[in-house]
Amino acid sequence: MKQHLVYIKTIGCQMNHYDSERMVQMLAPLNHLLTEDAEQADLILLNTCAIRAKAEQKVFSFLGRLRRLKQQHPDLIIGVGGCVAQQEGKRIFERAPHVDLVFGTHALFRLPELISKVREQRERICDITFSNTLEEPDLAGAGVRRTTAFVTIMRGCDNFCTYCVVPYVRGREMSRPSNVIIREIKSLVQNGVREVTLLGQNVNSYGKKGHIPCNFPELLKKANDIDGLKRIRFTTSHPKDLSDDLIEAIASLPKMCPHIHLPVQSGSDRILKRMNRGYTVKNYLKKVSKLKRAIPHVAITSDIIVGFPGETEEDFEATLALVQEVDYDSIFSFKYSDRPNAPSTRFRDKVSEKINQRRLEHLMRLQEEITRKKNNALVGATREVLVEGFSKNANSRLTGRTLCNRIINIEAMDSLLGQLVSARVEKAYKHCLMGSVVKIDQVKGNTHVT
Repeated sequence: MKQHLVYIKTIGCQMNHYDSERMVQMLAPLNHLLTEDAEQADLILLNTCAIRAKAEQKVFSFLGRLRRLKQQHPDLIIGVGGCVAQQEGKRIFERAPHVDLVFGTHALFRLPELISKVREQRERICDITFSNTLEEPDLAGAGVRRTTAFVTIMRGCDNFCTYCVVPYVRGREMSRPSNVIIREIKSLVQNGVREVTLLGQNVNSYGKKGHIPCNFPELLKKANDIDGLKRIRFTTSHPKDLSDDLIEAIASLPKMCPHIHLPVQSGSDRILKRMNRGYTVKNYLKKVSKLKRAIPHVAITSDIIVGFPGETEEDFEATLALVQEVDYDSIFSFKYSDRPNAPSTRFRDKVSEKINQRRLEHLMRLQEEITRKKNNALVGATREVLVEGFSKNANSRLTGRTLCNRIINIEAMDSLLGQLVSARVEKAYKHCLMGSVVKIDQVKGNTHVT
């Protein structure tokens, strides 16, 4: 069988990175080896994100750069997958005629046969058919040795927030069987993984549909029992479905990291209603209070959209007030942008770009002050760190994360890769900490500290 080199470009969320790994695993039996050099590849796959306009712009910018490569190597196969592929379908061929394959979010596991068909028949293919089942090949044994890994536990979403395209590009909510998930995690641990992050558009609703005899807190308990696994994280957690049982699981299971990403999106009840978020600010703050009581040192992060259609200065001020009250460890903040199929595209009272930019900068400055204050408070403290790899920005240093998901760079010792260590925080910056190792720990359980 002829050997092929495949180059994969991933744009977007953690789930996209997980899906890109699945592509590598599926193509390996067909003698496809991964390369980091697109110039050497005879197959280039672009895994795309449509959640924001900027991510979609990156897709067509990258495809434009591939035009020259296709002209030089006519046998090169270029495929576009993920959310933009699902959203745009055959229109991608019109904008980028050098693309050979468009495969949607539900066509992921049909990728090997689609590539073989393109290669044999030399014709363009578009497969964006949705499936009513979550069928996938057994890929549990494959993967590259690493310390941390993502594991998707469900796909799609049923919430239909008015600004969001996920239900339209990833389909309705479907949960993977718990035994398949646990088998995959065990396989990853056997390959050196020490921390997993469980992924879903709304992990809190795992198991609520179909014939899955397991809810999310129960799945966490099953994962917690896996020998060799040291840490468990998850994202994203929808506030309206955050249950007392889940809070108890985070507080009581020794391998659970005391960190939760709880996207609020806005601090205004009026805007939350227009967004179809399903909760009020009062409901949200009540759940935050429960989290803090159950897990005193919990780290809470969030997503916030500024400039949603109809957002007034009063609405924006309410968001700033909520950020201060919750005292987030960090936030991801974005300017609103219209997305195809999302109901909010039809809302007429759009906020101007100038106002959006001003509000975004104001929000970011506020959160930077809060984050810097929290990081400065850690100087001199000792924290457990899982060493993940070499830092990209700090020469000759390793990087890892504390239990509460703070990035910390420490002195480089190759033998520490994949280890749990105790590190003293020596300096604090806006986005990371610097520290030194005081003890190498083979920690059996975790304590809930920052």
